[in-house]
Amino acid sequence: MTRSTQRRRSRRDWIVDSIVFVLAILFGIWTFSEGENDPVHRGLLAFDFVSGMALCLTLWFRRRWPVQLALVAAVVTIYSEAASGAALVLIMTVAIHKPWRTSLLIFVANAVSLLVYIQVRHKADGTALMVAAIAIYIAVAGWGLYIRSRRQLLQTLRDRAERAETVARLEAEQAQLRAREEIAREMHDVLGHRLSLLSVHAGALAYRPDASTAEVAGAAEIIRASAHQALQDLREVIGVLRAPVGELPQPTFADLPVLVEGSRKAGLPVELVLDAPGALPEHVGRTAYRIVQEGLTNALKHAPGEPVQITVSGAPGNGLEVELRNPAPNRRRGDGQGLKGLTERAALVEGRIEHGRTPDGEFRLFAWLPWPA
Repeated sequence: MTRSTQRRRSRRDWIVDSIVFVLAILFGIWTFSEGENDPVHRGLLAFDFVSGMALCLTLWFRRRWPVQLALVAAVVTIYSEAASGAALVLIMTVAIHKPWRTSLLIFVANAVSLLVYIQVRHKADGTALMVAAIAIYIAVAGWGLYIRSRRQLLQTLRDRAERAETVARLEAEQAQLRAREEIAREMHDVLGHRLSLLSVHAGALAYRPDASTAEVAGAAEIIRASAHQALQDLREVIGVLRAPVGELPQPTFADLPVLVEGSRKAGLPVELVLDAPGALPEHVGRTAYRIVQEGLTNALKHAPGEPVQITVSGAPGNGLEVELRNPAPNRRRGDGQGLKGLTERAALVEGRIEHGRTPDGEFRLFAWLPWPA
């Protein structure tokens, strides 16, 4: 079943189907009136008209059963001229919604039907009629194939744009995250130094009860200055880690299905197997999320459209395993900044990351993260 048959009929579809229905009836009445003088039984003419109008009514279901109705039309047009308009519409519908092999099958079926029709209706100008009808069939089918190819092209362009937008968004998020982490690590050292000074001087006051007033005042001033500077440094860290429109919410392990669904909408076939019952530590869950995010980004960049299998499993006390597999491109994937950053992040939680090609040619990204019991 094609995408167009799965969705509800839109207002545009109603308008198009109504116009097609009316034109098919008018064309059928015209061709019927042209053939009323054929040397055939009057009963066949009446059956011709009724069958043709009935086939026109089936055009309302052409999006759901295009091939079946086109084959029915090939049978009905053996004797019915009033069905010719509906038959042309069904030929074009098959060409629009089905592969070219199916369209060729319908074309051949209608050509055979035309040969039998010439014999049944005793047409004197059978050869000229055959040539004209085949030319019309080719024109209608060609028009349908053109519409199909144009729709496929537009859909491909939309998919590429969505995929590129997703890749750009993921790369921007990861670049922002890496920059923040780098700055935060640097500021951590500064804050650690300031807090160490506070601890040293506060400890000196505690162990020197006999210190003079001047010494106590000097130590208190140092503590005050260090605390003030530490507060300033902390404000700078928060400012750096703050998004342009407020703080960005940090992703959690529970957001993993949403991340996968976003990649699926961009055109990446992703299969997620999630078997990790229990409550993960927040930092471990966030690390697992970033690992999957990096793997999906690499898949979108280096192997767009190729299937990706993600397995996340584990239990408290046994650790959490994250594995991504997808067909690897011919060119080698280097150790990008994203994978290096993930390795550092995993090391911070005492985990490890492995990546490379498997013997069957797939790219594999594996991570083990600790999960305390």
